[in-house]
Amino acid sequence: MGDSSDSVLIEILRSSSRPMESIPTKESPVLHHLPGIRAVLFDVYGTMLISGSGDVGTTKQAACTEALGGALESLGVEPTRMTERRELANRGMESFFEIVEASHAASRANGARWPEIDITTIWQQVVDDLLAKSLIDEHSRHRIAPRVLAVQYEVRANPCWPMPNLLKCLAGLREEGVAIGIISNAQFYTPLLLESLLGAPLEKLGFSEDLQYYSYRYGVAKPGDELYLMAAETLRNRGIEATETLYVGNDVLNDVAPARKLGFHTGLFAGDARSLRRRVGDSAVEGVAPDLVVTDLAQLLRCAVA
Repeated sequence: MGDSSDSVLIEILRSSSRPMESIPTKESPVLHHLPGIRAVLFDVYGTMLISGSGDVGTTKQAACTEALGGALESLGVEPTRMTERRELANRGMESFFEIVEASHAASRANGARWPEIDITTIWQQVVDDLLAKSLIDEHSRHRIAPRVLAVQYEVRANPCWPMPNLLKCLAGLREEGVAIGIISNAQFYTPLLLESLLGAPLEKLGFSEDLQYYSYRYGVAKPGDELYLMAAETLRNRGIEATETLYVGNDVLNDVAPARKLGFHTGLFAGDARSLRRRVGDSAVEGVAPDLVVTDLAQLLRCAVA
């Protein structure tokens, strides 16, 4: 199988990424100073990163099929005589969605309200299924490292680029000694993607290793509050209370509501029309309002820094 080391994957992510521009929203900023903020936690997709699909895991099926076809071709995978390239990608995506749904159902049966998959395991099962159905042969199977397939698929299905002024925002928080972290629906490649696009390991950019909460690591996703609870406990162990923490995300349901429930200050990022999720009319967020509405990440420095 091909090399699936982090350095190889980071290079794939870097070389496959192209500049993107955020799409302005009609939102007006709501900004005011929040005294005593000692930690700022961020969502990733649609908040720190422009997400071509609008968010992780929301790409339409036709685009998914095209992405998988390109990913398999990049790995030199040939269909057997039983099918053609397009049909192989179609069957692969059918298998993918079936396996994801089965994984979610099993997790829900075990009590997880908002389950999360491990994408490496899913792609491994998809490849095994294609082999079992004789849609690929052993030679092609040997060419596929699931982590590489996952990355080659993701760069096609959900191209990303840093939001404007992200690095300026992080530098300003870091210089003021503010703890920086992440709570995000994400997969193993998410921190690698951030490193590839931002040009440095996350810890060097100020993200504390113990304050990075990615859903795939725990099998639970937002809007469940499990990741927020874990982050709150870590912060508390550092002597930082929820009332001294600001959480910033682009989705009122996934980000603002659970963070607010735990006592965090909240900022709704409204800087890209692709990803802004106000959730108007959703009873789950009735009466939920963020403390801040941010249309440019640099605005956070006016609100969270003394």
